[in-house]
Amino acid sequence: MRGRNLKVRLLIGVAIALFFVFKRCSQQEVNPYTGRTQTISMNPNEEIAIGLQSAPQMAQQHGGLHENAQYQALVDNVGNKLVNSSIASETPYQYEFHLLSDPNTINAFALPGGQIFITYALFAKLENEDQLAGVLGHEIGHVLGRHSAERIAESEYWQGLTTAGSVGADMGGVISGIGQNTLLTNGRDDELESDDLGVKFMIRAGYNPEEMIGVMQILKAAAGPNRVPEFQSTHPDPDNRIEKIQESIQKYKSL
Repeated sequence: MRGRNLKVRLLIGVAIALFFVFKRCSQQEVNPYTGRTQTISMNPNEEIAIGLQSAPQMAQQHGGLHENAQYQALVDNVGNKLVNSSIASETPYQYEFHLLSDPNTINAFALPGGQIFITYALFAKLENEDQLAGVLGHEIGHVLGRHSAERIAESEYWQGLTTAGSVGADMGGVISGIGQNTLLTNGRDDELESDDLGVKFMIRAGYNPEEMIGVMQILKAAAGPNRVPEFQSTHPDPDNRIEKIQESIQKYKSL
């Protein structure tokens, strides 16, 4: 009887796994702006809705929006210049740029659909408008690259396989660990792709792409000597990013 129950569990687990494999295959599509094949489970309108819905909460977590209208206007002007001079203007996304009051957290991030944020802690460390363009160009790259939507779809896939493994052979924990490692690797690839796109956007908008290297140096200094090793992080090491950025600069300047 025990062997029969195990067989039934295995069959159910296999069925669940096959369902999610086929589902993932059906969600493969080519990003028209990057040419990369991705797993995507939502359309651009859904991405926009998620971003708009999440934006107030994200702002609240970082102290709300910064009250200096002049600083916000600078962020808006640089961001819109990057969008309007690049392929980003051809996307359906609604790009909006927000300066957050947070004076301590050195960060910038993008929500699905075009909501882009930079904390005052990072803004205050930037030395010129070109570096601001580097930060915002990178975040526009995340939106255009549909990285959040891809992570959501991949997360759904690995959650499905984890369920299948738990039902079929008590392997859910092993599969979950594999999935987490995969998502970490993809996250680092996303950062490098966004750096590459950011360089491209900067050049198109007339900014000096070399200043993005300065941004990496600011991030490296902020992380300090005890920063998390690259293999444990969702972000590539700043030194590796600088090397890739230099390659992107040479690539796009020669076009």
